[in-house]
Amino acid sequence: MLKIDNLGVHYGLSHVIQGVNIEAAPGEVVGIFGRNGVGKTTLLKAIVGWVAPSGGSITLENERLDGLPPQKICRHGVGFVPEDRRIFPGLSVEENLKLGLMQRARRSRAEEKSEIERIYERMPRLAERRRQAGTTLSGGEQQMLAMARVMVGRPRLALIDEPSEGLAPMIVADIFAIINEMKREGATILLVEQNVHAALDVSDRFYAIERGMVVASGDARNETAKAHLLKTISV
Repeated sequence: MLKIDNLGVHYGLSHVIQGVNIEAAPGEVVGIFGRNGVGKTTLLKAIVGWVAPSGGSITLENERLDGLPPQKICRHGVGFVPEDRRIFPGLSVEENLKLGLMQRARRSRAEEKSEIERIYERMPRLAERRRQAGTTLSGGEQQMLAMARVMVGRPRLALIDEPSEGLAPMIVADIFAIINEMKREGATILLVEQNVHAALDVSDRFYAIERGMVVASGDARNETAKAHLLKTISV
C-alpha cells in the first residue's frame, strides 16, 4: 500500500528526516514512535504534501505522491488528522464533515448524506452538535470531529498525529476505538502517538525514529520487539 524509500526532508540547513524507509501493507496500522522533535510529524507532513521532500520517494499503490500538491494527494485517498486538529473556524460540525468528503471522487448527494449519517451513528455527540460551530466544541469533541472528517471520506491511507494528547482517559478510549473501526473498514493507518502502550494495542507493526532516522522496527504483537522499542525510545 505505502512505500517510503530513502526519504529526506530539510528545514533550511537542518536535515530533519534522513534516509527513512517505511512500508505499510493494506489494512495495517503502523505505529511511529519516538521522543518529541525527532521528525515524526514532519514525516506525516511530507507524505501529505505539507512539506516538500528533499530526496527519496513516497509511493501509494504504485503511484508517486512526492512532488504532488496536497489537494492532489488528498484526491488519491490520503486523509490527515493533524496534531492541532485544524477544525475550520466559522464552519459547523456538519460543514467540517462535508469537507472530508472531498478526499475521494464525487458522490451523489444521497451517498454523501449516507456517509455523514454513518458518522453520526458512530459518534452521537457529533450528531447532537451538528449545527454547532466546530471550534466551540470541547477538546475531546474536536478530536473526534477531526477523526470523523477523515473517516467520512473512507481514505485508503490515514495519517493520525498524536490523537490522545491532552484528552481524558474516557475520550482516549473512544479515539482508539475509532482507529480500530477505520482499520476494520480497510484503511491503512500511520499512527504517531506518545501513548505507546495504547498505540501498540491497535498496531500491527511499528517503527522508532531518532534524530530523523529509523532506529528500530518490528511486530507490535511480539513481546521481545516491544521491549526493544520501549528501551530504544526511553534512552
